[in-house]
Amino acid sequence: MNSMRDIRIEKVVVNIGVGEAGDRLLKAQKVLEKLTGQQAIQTLSKSTVRDWGIRNGMPIGAKVTLRGEAAERFLKEALWARNNILAGYNFGPEGNFSFGMADYTDFKDMRYDPEIGLFGMDVSVSLQRPGYRVGRRRIARAKVPHKHRVTRQEVISYVSERFDTEVRG
Repeated sequence: MNSMRDIRIEKVVVNIGVGEAGDRLLKAQKVLEKLTGQQAIQTLSKSTVRDWGIRNGMPIGAKVTLRGEAAERFLKEALWARNNILAGYNFGPEGNFSFGMADYTDFKDMRYDPEIGLFGMDVSVSLQRPGYRVGRRRIARAKVPHKHRVTRQEVISYVSERFDTEVRG
């Protein structure tokens, strides 16, 4: 088997959108730091929406990007919290999949803290094959050929086999 055809997890991004700056945003960052063990960063608004009271550049959420061993460990825990079931519409055509978590207390060893409240989150996973750096590097950048890209069916079979997850629909 060709090792360049292996599929691996590039990154897992965990995002909590709060919609406002202040105390709730700090609590969301605290939740992400408890779950992932890494420091969360704030996400900023890219536009102004007067009806919602959001200005351009205003902090409205928090996120953590996980790579390597930490990404795989968190993904296993997140899929366990969803009973190892994903829907078919969670998978994109380019080798990515995303799903939502209704509450952080669904994870193992996480208890409800009335001081923090309830927060849901989005988990986005990017998969790739070795050699994708060709499309991102600065010198001698080139396109990744279509036959080397990860397809939707390959992602579904990878997740089903690797994480013992059922894909419905």
